[in-house]
Amino acid sequence: MKIDVVTSSDPAPDAGLEVLALPDGERLPEALAGLPGATDVRTAFKKTTLLRPGSAERILVLGLGDRARLDAERLRVAAAVATKAAGRFESTSIAWALPEGAEAIALPAAAAAIVEGTVLAGYRFDRFRTTEDDDPSPARIERLVLSALDGADTGDIQAEARVAWITAEAANRARELQDLPANVLNPEFLVERAREIAEAHDGLELEVLDRARIKELGMGGLEAVAAGTVAEPALIAMRYAGGGGGETIGLVGKAVTFDTGGISIKPSAKMEEMKMDMSGGAAVLEAMAAIAELGLEVEIAAVIPATENMPSGTATRPGDIITQLNGRTVEINNTDAEGRLILADALTYCVREMGAARVVDLATLTGAVVVALGSTYAALVSNDDAWAAEVSAAAERSGELAWRLPLHDEYKELTKGKFADLTNSSAKRKAGTLYAASFLEEFVDGKPWAHLDIAGTAWDVGREYVGGGATGYGVRLLTSLVRELTGS
Repeated sequence: MKIDVVTSSDPAPDAGLEVLALPDGERLPEALAGLPGATDVRTAFKKTTLLRPGSAERILVLGLGDRARLDAERLRVAAAVATKAAGRFESTSIAWALPEGAEAIALPAAAAAIVEGTVLAGYRFDRFRTTEDDDPSPARIERLVLSALDGADTGDIQAEARVAWITAEAANRARELQDLPANVLNPEFLVERAREIAEAHDGLELEVLDRARIKELGMGGLEAVAAGTVAEPALIAMRYAGGGGGETIGLVGKAVTFDTGGISIKPSAKMEEMKMDMSGGAAVLEAMAAIAELGLEVEIAAVIPATENMPSGTATRPGDIITQLNGRTVEINNTDAEGRLILADALTYCVREMGAARVVDLATLTGAVVVALGSTYAALVSNDDAWAAEVSAAAERSGELAWRLPLHDEYKELTKGKFADLTNSSAKRKAGTLYAASFLEEFVDGKPWAHLDIAGTAWDVGREYVGGGATGYGVRLLTSLVRELTGS
């Protein structure tokens, strides 16, 4: 998509759809006030009215609601509404008049939000649909024009718009990984995608550990979860050397490419959605691609444990005891609590072998988080207040929201094993999200660590710009976090 930033004194853009966004209390420009339909204009949030100044011109008047509430998230939603309207008219270009005078958001941030909403709303997963040759292709936005008043710093607006475009495109790539069926996207598919990313960007190095190496190193968690599948597991380790001379930031993403629950098999209803149990890994992969494309000056170690979780004659059984990479022993009392087992080894590897000084992990880890927070917030659990605050701020900036939940020593009691150091599943049905996070804390060697349980936010959020399917949650959050750390 081509993005142009212009000012009001520049020639009027040639666009299939012009968007005029109006907050409450603001009226149509005098030149438009006499057009048919102008009296129907409403400025309540997301309300739309189409005006036709000429036979080929379309102006979408889009309500923004209360000006005091106008922020980046509202603009993302508004941009998605406009993008869907453009699709109905088969318009491939949109021209936006950037809203001026909003106290809560500066013009560059407003432009970035509009770009994000436009790109995210334009995502489609249709690679497996067959169509007749004469069927029209859905309209896709090829050009976005952002218009500001004379005197605006178009350089800053253009720079933020570029970052937003790169990041939103990366989020859409993560969404496609989430959407791919498990007979296509297996651990090897993720490995190949990691290779593509590494080959496309200078400063990115890739190491892939196969089943034999996983066993040799003593990654008992990843080995146990992969025991029931013929699909080869992999530990994907990526290092980005962007310079800057600072500490290494660790990113870890769970990638169970299909989760049946193993021997503790899940109910059949909605099991087909368990192809998205690799959402954390997809987010880390595509965030690494975005960070590298932006050329951020930072050192990053990314680790993605990838496997299926399948029942078979070789699968791990409830009651089995394993030894994780850091030497802790674990009773596996529920093979459907597999994510924490593979993350435990990945966290240890990220900290000990790759030198991460601070770590964020993302995982579709517990159903309990959906009960607690729905699809609005991911759960944020951390052992370090300052690090948690930075991750939380990135969540707020990106619109990929996270709500911090507590750690407490009493949750450790739920992780203690009867015959081993730990259990992966407590017999008591309480604090499921929190004792799972407390389990993970055992594997970060005391380093500042933040865990994001994205089981509720990775899929079926229902926001205008991501709809009811894959969301790519985490790509924009992680990129925002790293940008802030580097002052970019």
